Amino acid sequence: MVSMDRMVSVGAPESDIPLKQIMTSLPTKAPRRGMEAFASRDFRRYQMARGVAVLGAEAQAVAVAWQVYSITHRPLDLGYTGLALFLPGLFFLLPAGHAADRFDRRRILLVCFGLQLFCSVALMLLARNAAQSVHPIYAVLFVIGTARAFSGPAGTALTPHLVPEAHFVNAVTWNGAIFQFANVTGPAIGGLLFTLPLAWLPPGFRLEGAGIVYVFNLAALAWFLALVGSLHVRPGRMEHRAASLKVVLAGLQFLRSSPMLLGAISLDLFVMLLGGAVALMPIFARDILHAGPLGLGVLRAAPAAGAVTMSLLMARFPFRHRAGRRLFASVALFGAATVAFGLSHVMWLSLAALAVSGAADSISVIIRGSLLQLATPPEMRGRVSAVNSLFIGASNELGAFESGLTAQWWGAVRATILGGLGALAVAGLWTVLFPSLSHIDELTGDALRPRAERGGAAE
Repeated sequence: MVSMDRMVSVGAPESDIPLKQIMTSLPTKAPRRGMEAFASRDFRRYQMARGVAVLGAEAQAVAVAWQVYSITHRPLDLGYTGLALFLPGLFFLLPAGHAADRFDRRRILLVCFGLQLFCSVALMLLARNAAQSVHPIYAVLFVIGTARAFSGPAGTALTPHLVPEAHFVNAVTWNGAIFQFANVTGPAIGGLLFTLPLAWLPPGFRLEGAGIVYVFNLAALAWFLALVGSLHVRPGRMEHRAASLKVVLAGLQFLRSSPMLLGAISLDLFVMLLGGAVALMPIFARDILHAGPLGLGVLRAAPAAGAVTMSLLMARFPFRHRAGRRLFASVALFGAATVAFGLSHVMWLSLAALAVSGAADSISVIIRGSLLQLATPPEMRGRVSAVNSLFIGASNELGAFESGLTAQWWGAVRATILGGLGALAVAGLWTVLFPSLSHIDELTGDALRPRAERGGAAE
């Protein structure tokens, strides 16, 4: 982990760093309790950029899901949207991680989000022309997934350069809070925009439904590019060795030697693979709760509402001890809440269950995110983050495919209930398979890095 003085000098000699960059990277005043990370100028700008980008992406996800289901009326096709986003992460896992350690992580973000901007233009044109086939949509989603495969590791590995190490857990907590706040408002905005035609446009350029949502995402992506382009931090390359199979595979080898980290990221993979019900929400909104597109947006926002509330509480009152036990307790609560959502046939109970699941997932995300970055050497964060991004992609996107497939077989309600029970089973099994994970106490670099470097010796 880089200290404050190293944060502004990574990738270049200290004498080559402009004085303005050094001064703007340092806190200008004592931060308020719970908001320590915001004392850093680049962290503030990056979070504004990231929050708006997630807002647009979540709104776009609502439009894509509703558009696909309206074309085919098959749950399995909703699953294919997740598969199209996930596969690039599988294909480009190793080069994405190496790129995040080899090249300027800020520039990687600019290229990847610029590519997503062009993809949103393509989705807007497909909506405007009332596409009757889902295959072009899947193709665009595959390109978006490719951009995310490279931007994920770069963005995760960039964050430690934006704040001093003492504020990193606070930064991860606010990462989660801002992300989830965007999840609260993004789907609701997507559902609302879906119902508003742009009547003031000329007849040949009018948009409605999904097309309006895609224009909104275009504006969000443009905002992201402008803010990230204004960051002062220049981490440069962290890995100076030439590309080789050994260098590219270093992240996988590091995780393999550290059961603590491997257990943390694989826990998320299997829990969300089994317990994620997001992909099935169009079915619940349309066929079970009879809530329409706006109801879909509200359902998508409910987990994020619980998560942002929990993130704000954790920013003000962070966990000091027993982080491992809290991790497993939050996973068990997530599984139970998923079962409750599957059993519910009334809107208020469904929203409450989803909010609880989001709050529980927020605890898990903060603990695992802090653990991964604090226990990983700085020069290897890109490659380790790439592996983690693959696991997250598998848990979310491949989980969407699994949910669509099981819903096709058993129906949406049974698939959701069985998925929640599966998440509970995984939580219990992982306490046995990875005992070092449950024994984690403090989330600090001094406490975690030696445990990760010792690898399996402690198991």
